[in-house]
Amino acid sequence: MNDAIRQRASELGFDDCRFTTATPPESAPHLQRWLAEGQQGEMAWLARNAEKRVAPERVLPGARSVICLAVSYEDAWCVVRDASSNEPTPDLCLTQHASSYAARAPRTTHHGLIARYARFTDYHDVLAEKLKALTTFVNKLGDATTRSLWYVDTGPVLERDLAQRAGIGFVGKHTNVISRKLGNWIFLAEILTTLELEPDAPEKNRCGSCSRCITACPTRAITAPFQLDARLCISYLTIELKGSIPVELRPLIGNRIYGCDDCLAACPWNRFAREGSLMKPHARADLATPDLIELLELDEAGFKSKFADTPMLRTKRRGLLRNVCVALGNVGDKTALPILEKACGDSEPLIAEHARWAMERVESKK
Repeated sequence: MNDAIRQRASELGFDDCRFTTATPPESAPHLQRWLAEGQQGEMAWLARNAEKRVAPERVLPGARSVICLAVSYEDAWCVVRDASSNEPTPDLCLTQHASSYAARAPRTTHHGLIARYARFTDYHDVLAEKLKALTTFVNKLGDATTRSLWYVDTGPVLERDLAQRAGIGFVGKHTNVISRKLGNWIFLAEILTTLELEPDAPEKNRCGSCSRCITACPTRAITAPFQLDARLCISYLTIELKGSIPVELRPLIGNRIYGCDDCLAACPWNRFAREGSLMKPHARADLATPDLIELLELDEAGFKSKFADTPMLRTKRRGLLRNVCVALGNVGDKTALPILEKACGDSEPLIAEHARWAMERVESKK
């Protein structure tokens, strides 16, 4: 049964498919402690369903197995390999990756940076269609009582822990899953099912003494190996946080306007990353180096039109333009002042507040 599911998953475009049991993840106590310390910030939904997250059977009664899936969103330009070795060479990998990135990096001060995963049609929508098809296939392998439930970053499950237990990869020191064959540029998805499937062997941690991701974090959000304070993370600050970005953290955000890839990009295991076929047709080249001035000129209709069908809609106009103002304050020059002055009068107070901060910061550079 496992082989049949794996084959069907591959046909649908998934880059990896592995299996584990539906027993509670061993890391459940870590989640409970993390929540108790408030490190989730404003992400109240994490605590709201905490009891389900630590027990898959509470999500799907009778669940016996979890099918864990991975989809690469790597793009071709950053694939780095060393054919002479089967193990990662951190210095070589990091040097080549940085060099490759520099060749593609924005050359002007008025361009923003969007996390790589968001430069596509919304992965929730892309993967949903494939997951529905695979779930139907799984149910047909069972009998009339078989039930299955799929999620793609949307359900109350500890997907990273389950992915490690299934052998998809290991949770790195940056708290993201790292696959030995896909790197860490991967989307995770899972299907909980009442079918009993043979579990795969878990993956062991292979970070070793490497701490490049910790060093790379601009805000020191990775407070210790395998520990992340979301309240400091740029992805949280630019996406999940709905109000004002703390003033002391704004300069550290640089020109990032939606998410941050620094800890992921630093990982030497990315030398084994490969371009994924499923996401490739959904790439949005126009989101690679967006012009900050143009973004700050977007009205509500323009925002919805430009970011239609992308994950970036979730920030709403107020959130994205808040981020754009911060980015302009950090990397803009005097040519950005007219559009920032206009933004100071925006009807949305959040945008106006951050525009005023940005103006003061740009003017202080004169």
